[in-house]
Amino acid sequence: MMKALARDIQELKKEKNAVILAHYYEEGDIQDIADHVGDSLFLAQMGQKVDAPVVLLAGVYFMAESVKILSPEKTVLVPDLAAGCSLVDHSPVEKYLHWRQQHPDALCMTYVNSSAAVKAISDVVCTSSNAEKILAGIPKDRRVLFGPDHNLGSYLSKKLNREMILWPGACEVHVLFSARKLFELKSQYPEAPVLAHPECLDSVLQYADVIGSTSKLLQEVKDNPSHQFIVATESGIFHQMKKVRPEAELIQAPAEGSCSCNECPYMKLNTLEKIKAALENLKPEVTLNETIRQRAQVPLDRMMTLTQGGCVEWPETFAVSKEELALV
Repeated sequence: MMKALARDIQELKKEKNAVILAHYYEEGDIQDIADHVGDSLFLAQMGQKVDAPVVLLAGVYFMAESVKILSPEKTVLVPDLAAGCSLVDHSPVEKYLHWRQQHPDALCMTYVNSSAAVKAISDVVCTSSNAEKILAGIPKDRRVLFGPDHNLGSYLSKKLNREMILWPGACEVHVLFSARKLFELKSQYPEAPVLAHPECLDSVLQYADVIGSTSKLLQEVKDNPSHQFIVATESGIFHQMKKVRPEAELIQAPAEGSCSCNECPYMKLNTLEKIKAALENLKPEVTLNETIRQRAQVPLDRMMTLTQGGCVEWPETFAVSKEELALV
């Protein structure tokens, strides 16, 4: 069944001249039929680079929005419109806008895990891969707002010794990892380095040997000679980790209580069946208001420029027209 579905998808890709991009948190069978697999930054970059007119993003909706913002001429598809993100849910644009307006002279650095409308009222976007570089590129004499992930913001603030005003959002998967249970697990596997995503709570990060994005954690498994790793991030990354180090033992960091809560419920909404249907029908398609898209492209372009080592101009104060306010 799965092999037949995979063959059908490959044929549809050729027929529709489509490319499939998949996030590391997707199920292994989806990663295996994708043309490119990576983290949020990689997917945004690949969305721009591929010359196919149709891009199917197997991830969550904000990732597909980012591809559409940067490549408006492309048809961008998602397998399931319900594949959202708790961080997006925690940062409704009306409240985020009010927060921004309370600090008009501050620069707003927004995590990519946010809606297009929230990006449209931000000054620069970041991913967990490039967040340190982006923050370092903001003039030190400017106050910084950071949202919507409070844990990532707290980590950055301490790492770069930079005070920031933080939005109180969180990833519903990463906040469930238990510091107490991780401490106990480390005593069982004293030689295993702990790899943790910066969306985890600070109480968990204090036990981590390596903190970073999914791509950084994957690279660590590839390069580190250890044969055991304790991993505190979403379980989908194990698929690629096993590919680069099939002999390594990957130990999932535990959640509090009896819950095995290391899967993102939104990522797991995507299936091969839904991917096939999306390619057949060229829908669900991501559509954006053009004014919002253009405003959201500005902070994404700044992110790309800073990631590549370039310089950008920063606005002196936050400004949005009445017409634009009505849209967001």
